[in-house]
Amino acid sequence: METKIVRITDADDPAIIEMGEIIRSGGLVSFPTETVYGLGANALDSGAAAKIFAAKGRPADNPLIVHLCSISQLETVALDIPDKAYVLFESFAPGPLTVILKKRPELPDTVTAGLDTVAVRIPSHPVARSLINAAGVPIAAPSANLSGRPSPTRAEHVIRDMNGKIDAIIDGGACSVGVESTIVELTSGTVNILRPGGITKSDISNLFGSVSVDRHVYEMVADCEHPKSPGMKYKHYSPEADVVVVEGDTKSSADTIRWLLAKEKQKGVMCGVMAYDGCTFDSEAVLYVGENNKTYASRLFDSLLSFDKLGIKKVFAQFCRDDDYGLAVSNRLFKAAGGNIIHSDGGDIK
Repeated sequence: METKIVRITDADDPAIIEMGEIIRSGGLVSFPTETVYGLGANALDSGAAAKIFAAKGRPADNPLIVHLCSISQLETVALDIPDKAYVLFESFAPGPLTVILKKRPELPDTVTAGLDTVAVRIPSHPVARSLINAAGVPIAAPSANLSGRPSPTRAEHVIRDMNGKIDAIIDGGACSVGVESTIVELTSGTVNILRPGGITKSDISNLFGSVSVDRHVYEMVADCEHPKSPGMKYKHYSPEADVVVVEGDTKSSADTIRWLLAKEKQKGVMCGVMAYDGCTFDSEAVLYVGENNKTYASRLFDSLLSFDKLGIKKVFAQFCRDDDYGLAVSNRLFKAAGGNIIHSDGGDIK
């Protein structure tokens, strides 16, 4: 298959019409969102959704997120929508929020992995919204990468994994948030975060008070369990290099990484918040990802993929959970490292 690659940064670009037609007719189009690049198909077409799983090598029990243009479209894919869902969408949508709702029976089981629920979000990226509008159908879309790999935040990342496997790739520039949307479950009546992201626990707590965080944010779903949302069960976000997360305060984590570097060969360092003088590393590749966890999140996947380009075999990722956004960063690092975490100050990942 020849993949068409088109640069679109303006929501009014006429090329969007052609991309929407590809979606509507059962094809696959990768498109930018504010979080990461998505791999989109017609959410009402079971055969089109199946192509997503084939292109990504994605397990069939890993559900997809359905993307809409507006709150008014929620009832086209969901039933019995609770008041709390409308409060969430009115507060944070369009934006990096996904809510688990009871699905309509006409929504294919392929999209929901056989669950009676559907994950729904309304992206804020203007090109993504224009594409959904042009397609005239809800778009089912996971991240546009091979299953298990770091999520793409630039078109070049998508091209690396998907060129020749899908119909088209829209190059809309770099994604601003850099990690996937926050996923919230409401079907049990409580407010439960299944995946942290661009909307923080504090943001949601300001609306409802008590908010819980699912235990699978910190641990893998067992083989015998069925994931309730995307990104829960399988090892995710992993570069070709082995990733070791070194968590703790800035000084102790840096000291631990220096000690590890002295023992290892062909290694890289991904540094988070650097807050004291003399924090340097004797390493083949050192990437400073940001001065806070929000910036860390926006650069995380791009940095992991950069180590692959450099041929680095092991990456020590420094992490200091110093703010509410740190939950999203730690979740992605935990999954990328397959749980391989060193607590430099004796702390606990939770």
